[in-house]
Amino acid sequence: MERRSFLRNSVLIGGSAFIPDSPLFSQTAAANGIDVLTDNSGNYALQPLPFPDDFLEPYMDAETVRLHYTYHHGGAVKAANTDLKKIKEATDSNNFETVDFWTKKLSYHFSSHILHTIFWTNLSNKQSNPEGDLLKRIEKSFGSYDKLLNYIASTSKTIDGNGWGILGYQPYSDSLTVLQCENHEKLTQWGVIPLLVIDVWEHAYYLKYKNKRADFVDALIKIINWDNVAFRLNSAVRLVK
Repeated sequence: MERRSFLRNSVLIGGSAFIPDSPLFSQTAAANGIDVLTDNSGNYALQPLPFPDDFLEPYMDAETVRLHYTYHHGGAVKAANTDLKKIKEATDSNNFETVDFWTKKLSYHFSSHILHTIFWTNLSNKQSNPEGDLLKRIEKSFGSYDKLLNYIASTSKTIDGNGWGILGYQPYSDSLTVLQCENHEKLTQWGVIPLLVIDVWEHAYYLKYKNKRADFVDALIKIINWDNVAFRLNSAVRLVK
């Protein structure tokens, strides 16, 4: 099987636990032009950070950003490529004894790659507010912008163990929804396209905030790049209409 075709098929298999409607996410990523997840050979690839390590100071310290990006996001990318290799070996040799293990691993690692890629672009170093269609949809789905902030902050702070708070677009209902995602792929909702993600794994905040996850979430809420969220929403809506 040609490498790029295999990659697409593997995304459908391994990524299904995260976004069962993964072709829609892939199309959205391609359309918005900012979520480059693979290289020209079809391997998962870590793209450069969209800002210097110290860009998010004082909300996120430079050392945490560097370690988070290089070893946690970067580690997930390397692991996802290993998962793909193992699945290909199994399919080529017609030996499927361990393919379920590697498929689960791919779901975990590739979901981490997706969410981290979105995460870095979701952040700025200044405060902003949603406007236009995004604000209208927020008010329709949640009542007000303040209610959304309280909702996604509370959802992120109270995740059991590690995970993500996610604001997503649900194409089946043409609405916005908030998810509480454990690890990188659990408790997700079929078809949802992530627009805003809040990383609450301990590696995202422990150097600066110690065990105070709530303080980290409150700080992160202040530097959301709502223009990026709006851009992602427009890309998602345009593709499904």
